[in-house]
Order: sequence, then structure tokens, then C-alpha cells
Amino acid sequence: MIKVQSDIFDPGAELNNFMQGRTDMGAVVSFTGHVRGQNDISALELEHYAEYTETEIGKIEIQAQRRWPGIHTHIIHRYGKMKPGEPIVFVAVCSAHRQDSFRAATFLMDSLKTRAPFWKKEISGDKGVWIEPKASDYAAEKQWTNKV
Repeated sequence: MIKVQSDIFDPGAELNNFMQGRTDMGAVVSFTGHVRGQNDISALELEHYAEYTETEIGKIEIQAQRRWPGIHTHIIHRYGKMKPGEPIVFVAVCSAHRQDSFRAATFLMDSLKTRAPFWKKEISGDKGVWIEPKASDYAAEKQWTNKV
């Protein structure tokens, strides 16, 4: 399941809803990313083209499901203007065994960080600066190129 939304969400509620009634899964791993308020950042603003963004995130989700058959995923990514401390991204993966859940969740986050088509702007006071993923983000994503 993929949600691209501007509304704030409750990660705990999302995780509980995701796992509701699942008795066949032995492991669930979740990650919630929050807007950092370092370096006088007062907000983070994300822009996107809705249809394209959802399609591209869907491709990443399908890649994870092909690498780790039997996993179930739940992805939320926000757009719009967000304040420090607010959740921006949520990824949950459940599977029969923990290693598949851990690996798939890491793959999803590494891929979302570099391949999800969002334009990000850090806002400090009345100034905004467009930002790109870091070299370390690309290196983390590249590790999956040759792994199954």
C-alpha cells in the first residue's frame, strides 16, 4: 500500500492498522523519518507531480516484493510544507521471517531517498534552499544494484 499525502500521520496508528489481523507474519520492521530542525531549519517543503510520484514509488515497492517474495509493505510519503519534528516518511514491511523484513525496509528507504521524485526545499527564516540527496544516500542505494 502506498500513500502520498500532505496530511500529517500517526506512525503508531499506521503500524497498528497495517498489522491488524495478520497472524501469518512473524516479523514487522518499520521506519519513520522526521523533519530535522538543525541549522535553523524552520520547515521542509516537498513538491511533486502526483501521478508520476505514485507510479515511481510503486515501481520501488514492486522491486522489493520481487526481491523478497511474501513480504507486505506500507509506504507513506508526505509532500507540502512540514515543520521540524513532523513525520515525513513511513515504511513498514512484514514477512514470515525478520531478515526479509529488515532487508526490504532498508532497500525501500535507500531507494525512496534517491529515486522518489520529490523536489525538496529547506526553509530558514524567509529563505529557501533546494537540496539534493547526499553522496552517502546514493552509495547506500547503489549497494542494492548487485544484490538479490
